[in-house]
Amino acid sequence: MTTAPTRSDRRISPVFLGIAAVTAASGWAAWTGFADNPGFAVFLFVTAAWIVSLCLHEYAHARTALHSGDLSIGEKGYLTLNPLKYTHALLSIILPVLFVIMGGIGLPGGAVFIERGRIRGRWRHSLISAAGPLTNVLFAVVCTAPFWLDALDGVPDNFRYALAFLALLQVTAAILNFLPIPGLDGYGVIEPWLSHNIRRQVEPFAPFGLLAVFGILWIPEVNDAFFDAVDALLRGLGVEDWDTYWGQRLYRFWQGTPDIPALNG
Repeated sequence: MTTAPTRSDRRISPVFLGIAAVTAASGWAAWTGFADNPGFAVFLFVTAAWIVSLCLHEYAHARTALHSGDLSIGEKGYLTLNPLKYTHALLSIILPVLFVIMGGIGLPGGAVFIERGRIRGRWRHSLISAAGPLTNVLFAVVCTAPFWLDALDGVPDNFRYALAFLALLQVTAAILNFLPIPGLDGYGVIEPWLSHNIRRQVEPFAPFGLLAVFGILWIPEVNDAFFDAVDALLRGLGVEDWDTYWGQRLYRFWQGTPDIPALNG
């Protein structure tokens, strides 16, 4: 018999706390210029913060499922924020980090196993699927807050660019996750409202939905349109192309530390 999560089921994992500590320490290094290589500090900060956001994305799915009736969530360890507890750590953590390193794009993760049979009500099923990408949206709002609040006075350039690049990752992840394609959260939002016959026909394609999305993004015209939309959203939040460009340049420290022009010159 499945019981409600215990206190130990809800205790935050030391693994997550360690990742959060790396985020804080590298963020401090990027802010103060403490590191000899500012690009390496930005790399650590953005990567660690990205993993934190992935953990929170999956936690949002799990927590919403718990309050919707799936008490098995606690037993699976999803409430501890431990990325090692995910059903597919490869999809949820490793591949998203690799895609950030290689292409500067927020790959949608997705690997908490929810026992949907325990949940009643289509709205609850939709909310569970939406909870993850909504976390990315919230993360993007937080990262861009200094920009749209015009509160960048005193913020070092390196940290400013790191925040801008991190915001870009969150926006791309949110957009891709909300696409109504099988295998992505966007499809999970609309799936409960589809007929049984349609769901049955679409189900075999779910494992390939993410691959299809990235295959389509390799088409130059589609890729340009996608990032034009991302850039437009970021500009609406006060983040300019200049900020995200230099953030990505700093992030790729292995290509050499760029000589970044002063913002006022």
